[in-house]
Amino acid sequence: MTSDSGSQSSAPRRIDAAGVVIALALAALAAVLVWDASQLQSNNPYGMGPHVMPVVIAVGLGILAIGNLVEALRGNLPARESADAKAVWLILGGLALLIAIIGLGGGFIPATTALFVATATAFGRRAILADLAIGFVMTTLIYVAFSRLLTLSLPAGPLERLF
Repeated sequence: MTSDSGSQSSAPRRIDAAGVVIALALAALAAVLVWDASQLQSNNPYGMGPHVMPVVIAVGLGILAIGNLVEALRGNLPARESADAKAVWLILGGLALLIAIIGLGGGFIPATTALFVATATAFGRRAILADLAIGFVMTTLIYVAFSRLLTLSLPAGPLERLF
């Protein structure tokens, strides 16, 4: 007695070309971050300098790249759904807003809060006021942790100068 499911599991899986490209892009981004961090000047003889965080992020991206490459070569990545253009534009708009707020001197907390709200909205949340409050509290805690505990500088605006 044979079943259809038995024949499907024995079929060889194909290499996921898009997954390999994504893994390579993640690895390239990690390499750029490490290179960029190596170009930073550190005048801080004690504690961590500004080059530490990009390297930490690069290590995380490297781990993601390796995992993604392994799964892509095995053909184990899940099937992709079609992209929702509205969600992509919301996230891109949030990133543009983040850059604009920081560029105009608004600081880390409002810029990152705006990105948090845009991303939450892109993922389908419709509680904008609650997302603003959550984003504000989270980014304030992150700012305090990075600037006071880790002695890393983040973009400071009027709100950050209160701390």
